[in-house]
Amino acid sequence: MSQLPVQGAQVVSRIAGLLRLVGRSAEGMSLAALVQESGLTRPTVHRLLSSLASEGLLDHDAGSGNWVLGPEILLMGSVASARFPLEDIARPSLRRLAEATGESAFFSIRRGSETVCLLREEGSFPVRSFVLHEGVRFPLGVASAGTAIMAFLPEAEQEELFSHWVEHAGSFAAAHTEELVRANLARTRLAGYSVNPGLVLEGSWGMGAAVFDQAGRPAWALSLTGIEPRFKPDRQEELGGLLMAEAHRITQQLGGEKARLPR
Repeated sequence: MSQLPVQGAQVVSRIAGLLRLVGRSAEGMSLAALVQESGLTRPTVHRLLSSLASEGLLDHDAGSGNWVLGPEILLMGSVASARFPLEDIARPSLRRLAEATGESAFFSIRRGSETVCLLREEGSFPVRSFVLHEGVRFPLGVASAGTAIMAFLPEAEQEELFSHWVEHAGSFAAAHTEELVRANLARTRLAGYSVNPGLVLEGSWGMGAAVFDQAGRPAWALSLTGIEPRFKPDRQEELGGLLMAEAHRITQQLGGEKARLPR
């Protein structure tokens, strides 16, 4: 976020950025963390947070000291959900995946150059990975959902991301080198599903399959996460088949087209 004087659209951008940061988890974020993540000065962040709280968009949790989403966000979300009935469509697929595999299943949406986790369904296997949960954002090309989506974007869009890859991947750039990501995208296009071999967190593996919109573009993704021993090569084909079947089911329900390789 820029340090220029706050005017017009810039203040909207800063407010939106803070809301996204706070909304990463139900526990919210501390003032210090928000200052660090946003790049804004402490007085500016505190002033914006206080203004948002006065409008009911944020709350300050007295117990933890964190800033959390407020009741007005819940009301807005309830209204918005009527326009985007994704949970009604995706939840049955998540439940089938979780029941069939024992792993945790997720539904993510593409937002610009990121993926955002919208829904989660826990599996029965007692040992789980907690890398992914509702509200978590990853750059495209990072984690299984972002890899599944980026793999089926047009080549020009992929190259635009690669043109500033280190900046785009941010803190994930060290483990997600351009060479490695390009190889992962190629494997994903060939197999139809992505595999994240513990690149976000060592020992935490994931697999994903893209869901396509009416124009045949990857707009969402289903994914499974768990510990490495549950994602051995001899099981990946089985999990990948289940992911692709449910992704195709959701694509059809959303009126989308089947996967098409980017040109």
